[in-house]
Parts: sequence; C-alpha cells; structure tokens
Amino acid sequence: MVPLSVLDLVPIGSGSTATAALATSTALVRRADELGFRRYWVAEHHGMPGIASSSPAVLIAHLAAASSRIRVGSGGVMLPNHQPLVIAEQFGTLDALHPGRIDLGIGRAPGTDPRTARALRRGTEPLGADDFPEQLSELSAYFRGDGPVVAVPAGGQKPEMWLLGSSGYSAQLAGLLGLPFAFAHHFSSENTMPALALYRETFRPSPLLAEPYAMIAASVLAAPTDEEAQRLAMPGALQFLRLRQGRPGLVPTPEEAADHPYTAEERFFVEQRLAGQIIGGPDTVRAGVEELVGRTGVAELMVVTSTHDGVDRIRSYELLAEAMATAPVA
Repeated sequence: MVPLSVLDLVPIGSGSTATAALATSTALVRRADELGFRRYWVAEHHGMPGIASSSPAVLIAHLAAASSRIRVGSGGVMLPNHQPLVIAEQFGTLDALHPGRIDLGIGRAPGTDPRTARALRRGTEPLGADDFPEQLSELSAYFRGDGPVVAVPAGGQKPEMWLLGSSGYSAQLAGLLGLPFAFAHHFSSENTMPALALYRETFRPSPLLAEPYAMIAASVLAAPTDEEAQRLAMPGALQFLRLRQGRPGLVPTPEEAADHPYTAEERFFVEQRLAGQIIGGPDTVRAGVEELVGRTGVAELMVVTSTHDGVDRIRSYELLAEAMATAPVA
C-alpha cells in the first residue's frame, strides 16, 4: 500500500469554536504521527466560518512543534494572495526550526471569494493567476539564495516544494518544472485522470526530482459500520451544499443534516457529492482506497475527513490506519 497522509481543513462544528477545532487538529497531528502517516498538510481558506485554516504558516509551526516525525506543510499556500518574499521568509523559518520536516505546497487559486481576495491583496489589480509561473520562479530563487533581494532565513533552506491543482494547468507546470504534484481529487474527481496523465507526459527531471511523483487528496470517512459512516458524512455534504449556494457556514450536526428539508435538486447534489467519497466501515474503506490507488497509480494518498465532532474525525483516521495496516515511515 502507498503511504497515507492527512489534509486538514480544521473544520468548525455547529455549536463549537475555532479553539476547539484547533485543539482537535493538535490531537490529530500527534495521533497521525503515532500511526505512521507520512505528511500532515493544512489548507489556506479565507472567509469561511466553518474552516479555521486561514493562516497555514502559523498553524504549521504549532503542529510541527506538537509532533516529532511526521512531515508538516501547506496544502496549500495560495501564492496569488502573498508576496513570494513573505512566503520564503515564513517557510525558511519553519524549515530552520524543523529541518527536513516542512513541505511547501503551492496553489494558484485564491482560496476564497473575489471580495476577500481583494482585501488580502490590498490592491485593485485583476485577480487572475497569469503571473503564477513568475511568482513561483521568484519564490524558488529566494531558497536558492539568488532572488531579487535577500530572504532571511530562506537562503539555503530546503522545504519540500509541491504544486497543487484541480485542473491540467498546474499538472503541466509541475511536470515541466520537475516538481511533485498533488491533485485535488476530493473536489475535482472528473479531472483526476487527465491531470495525472498530463503531469506524467510532460514531466522533465530536475535537481529536485528524477521521475514523476504524484499524490491525490481524497475524501475518506471511516466508522465502525457503513451505516454510521454514512450518517457522519451527511453534515459535510450539507455544509458543501450551503457553500455552493453562497451560504458558507459551520459543519452541521448529524441530526441537523438528517432533518434538513432537502429539495429534490439538493438531495441529488448531496448524493452525488457522497458518491465521490470513500465512506464506510473498515472493510468498505479499505476496498475503496485500494481501488482508487490502483486506478490512479499515485505514489501517495492524502486523506481529508470532515465530521462535526473532532472525536469522530480522529477515530476515522485511526480506523483507516488499522484497515490499511499503515506502518511507520522511516
């Protein structure tokens, strides 16, 4: 079985707080470290009441200090939201604090709505990502020590850089630059196979990577039984439905999700959303993970799990690790 990793959106449940969500993430990174997961990434999102991961660098520093072996990083930092110099300084510092354990996953989307993106950038320029390759080149130069200015302490530090994507653009760019590539299968599953094929076809060896290395992020929820897992998965689907309706909010309780008065269109949306995830008891989850990994041929699987209750989320990763017989990574 390929190595397993964790993608954490730091979900905030209905009736709960960001403090509680962050406490769950702290407990989860320690448990994932014990269970032998390879990486623990946090995603950058802004303006979403149900997601407490708006400051990846701050959170990574805390999670890395709370663990000992597991790699900790961003999945990802949204480069258009920041000056490359700032990211270089942040992740240079993180790598100096935790040598050999920091990943720098880079994305080209803003991770938020246009209005919030403008507030982040404090400018009136267009919000497109056309200058993404130039920004990425500048960021890489700071770590090599030949950037336009000196980035302290980035020069000479070596966080592992990844490109993230949900379409062919980042897949092709990652291939051309010889970088590892992580694809967002959990919300763009229809593009997974074309993007992976494009990455492998365009890959050029680089000083960082001799051959393609692809990972996908997939939604997985494990519980003692298939029925319990389906019940626990409904709140995440309802939260995503509300997000798509322009009403982002906290993760509902299972009871709130069960009692929601779905229209026929909403019910169809939720069913389609859940159909693209791996949900079930240990045997069901194991079979789903093995099928997905075999079909995509990825070198690593990153798992994102959203539940209302943090205890259920930690248990899901424990059951997954047990089902897949995850062994500690040297």
